[in-house]
Amino acid sequence: MKKINTRDIPEEPWSSPKGKFALTDKNISLKLGRDPNSTDVNKRWPFDVEICRIPAGKIASPYHSHSAQWEFYHVISGSGTVRDPDGETPIEAGDAFMFEPGRPHQISSGSAGDLVVYIIADNPIGESCHYPDSGKWLVRSPERTLIRSAPLDYHDGEE
Repeated sequence: MKKINTRDIPEEPWSSPKGKFALTDKNISLKLGRDPNSTDVNKRWPFDVEICRIPAGKIASPYHSHSAQWEFYHVISGSGTVRDPDGETPIEAGDAFMFEPGRPHQISSGSAGDLVVYIIADNPIGESCHYPDSGKWLVRSPERTLIRSAPLDYHDGEE
């Protein structure tokens, strides 16, 4: 058995070029040995686990939906909002929710402090994402390529 403590996993910061989107991740599954680039399920694993911290007033990612991936969220601390086709829903510590494939979503932190979320997602091979606000697609097999009619930058049309 491989055991780790999440306090020993360094946070990996990510931010969009203009700063509209930002988060830090503690990639638990990667630290345990998951190979995200493998097509072998014994190395790729059927799910991914992370702790995501979204700084106060920031958005985790552009509004998007997955073609095949399920995502489960549990709010550890802080508060914020989730945008989906039904509108915006406030979230706070203790809340749990899930998005099935094809359901667009976006998570934002409130202005009072960081939002910390525990995430479990499956890892389908050949996953794609749609970005309704900018009309683009992300295709993974297992690398990432963003397209409309030609390859695009991830943040094109988002900021």
